[in-house]
Amino acid sequence: MSAVTAKPKKIRIGDLLIEHRVISHEQLNVALAEQKKSGRKLGRVLIENGYLSEDQLLDFLARQLNIPYIDLKRYHLKPEVVRLIPEAHARRFRVLALEEGHDSLLIGMADPTDIFAYDELARVLRRPLRLSVVREVDLLKAIDLMYRRTDEISGLAQELGQEMSAYDVDLGQLGGAEGLTDAPVVKLLQTMFEDAVQVNASDIHIEPDEKELRIRFRLDGVLRVQTTAERRIASALLSRLKLMAGLDISEKRLPQDGRFNVRVRDKSVDVRLSTLPVLYGESAVMRLLNQTSGVLDLGQLGMPETLLARFRAMIHSPHGMVLVTGPTGSGKTTTLYGALRELNKPTLKAITVEDPIEYRLPGINQVQVNSRINLTFGRVLRSVLRQDPDIVLVGEMRDQETAEIGLRAAMTGHLVLSTLHTNDAVSTPARLLDMGAAPFLIAASLRGILAQRLVRRICETCSEPVKLEPGLRVVVEEELGRAADGLEFRRGRGCTYCNHTGYHGRIGVYELLDMDENLVQALHRGDPLAFAQAARTQPGFQTLKRSAIELAARGLTTMDQVMRATFGMVE
Repeated sequence: MSAVTAKPKKIRIGDLLIEHRVISHEQLNVALAEQKKSGRKLGRVLIENGYLSEDQLLDFLARQLNIPYIDLKRYHLKPEVVRLIPEAHARRFRVLALEEGHDSLLIGMADPTDIFAYDELARVLRRPLRLSVVREVDLLKAIDLMYRRTDEISGLAQELGQEMSAYDVDLGQLGGAEGLTDAPVVKLLQTMFEDAVQVNASDIHIEPDEKELRIRFRLDGVLRVQTTAERRIASALLSRLKLMAGLDISEKRLPQDGRFNVRVRDKSVDVRLSTLPVLYGESAVMRLLNQTSGVLDLGQLGMPETLLARFRAMIHSPHGMVLVTGPTGSGKTTTLYGALRELNKPTLKAITVEDPIEYRLPGINQVQVNSRINLTFGRVLRSVLRQDPDIVLVGEMRDQETAEIGLRAAMTGHLVLSTLHTNDAVSTPARLLDMGAAPFLIAASLRGILAQRLVRRICETCSEPVKLEPGLRVVVEEELGRAADGLEFRRGRGCTYCNHTGYHGRIGVYELLDMDENLVQALHRGDPLAFAQAARTQPGFQTLKRSAIELAARGLTTMDQVMRATFGMVE
């Protein structure tokens, strides 16, 4: 790969762009005026104003400076090379180390005309530098991915183990003392939270085994080992976490639940802690809820437009019950919060009954269930209905009492939103009947049911076409009712951006059932089989499996994910 080792030239980018007729004099004057007010770089102002694209600017810079333009999405980054530049310098100067040569280092810069940044990097690295230009958004994403704290976490865990063996003291107590923020246990936790937030982990698992302590992160629904350490540091970590959550550090025989808030990189993260006594000590799981990012809008959930319009019509009903169903971790609460956010207006009173409260919603009264003091769903729900609400969100229909109170509230003029653990929308009324709810109550109150799953999204950076296996081809053609010819299925090859998994992020798969006259009559008779038959023949109804296959046919997920999400479902 060709590159230059000479110091970058100071060029007047605006004048050169005019000279080559990329932008006009008027556009440059407008951009310069905005640059003077905001202090941003001229190139960024030109791009944001739509005068040229980022790719156009980078291609132009590469030609003028005689340096390569490198697409980081397709470049194989090596962690040991990237970390030759300290993270603080990489973020400050928008630079990434790409390739180490015999006598020089190839670096990618978002602004290769920044002479000050070049001089400072040359001083810090003490070696000749070869320049290339890269897209800024890709560079920032690469910095977040490559400057992970895995090594630091392992080092701190080792340091904590050595300190425990050297002094033989209970660091759980030591770490809880005021002012001792430099204790290894506290440093380890701080670094662990920073890394988890940086990679957008949803959970942190701390699990003691016979010979080691395992720390795992859940990323896009899949657990990955972050590091392993000596088992003896487990008690120190657990004690500190219990202190942060206000739990009893002396109680190690019973499960405990608590919560606390941490601030990581200017983000407020709500942490739900659950401890469980296991064979070799105590296991802890922390659910991370990023309060800074807020609640998603319904339009951001990825529902198909026609289905979203139908779901919106349901939740805007003045009364009735709308249920969102699926297994744990399928995004039910996220969907309900999105609905509540859309419904939240000064003219309506909304109350939630939750266990636990996952997100704090301004303008809404949220109640935390507490079984220790007999503050159960049923008891809270009775009191809530005396508070004159228009909308009631019940975290989960757990038992007959909660179901019946919720259904009666929906029948008497309230809009009730809730979740239920069922495989699909069609089987939901049967579950309510099994819980002991009266058929006439279900028929009179239920407005609609949304079943959902989350499947992993193919990484856009390394997505490539793939040929379907004959068995999967048969499944696709049977479900879609047409030949699979012309459909392009894809997979992720694996790259730096997806941690070589082929997946990045998740996307929802939905099945929506509107209550019509045929369904209501079947419910009145208490006949789940007749209900299921009427549901599957309803115009516009689409099963979870078909919805998932259509996502795969659009190249958004893989057939492997489709089969995992819908395996064993009876159509």
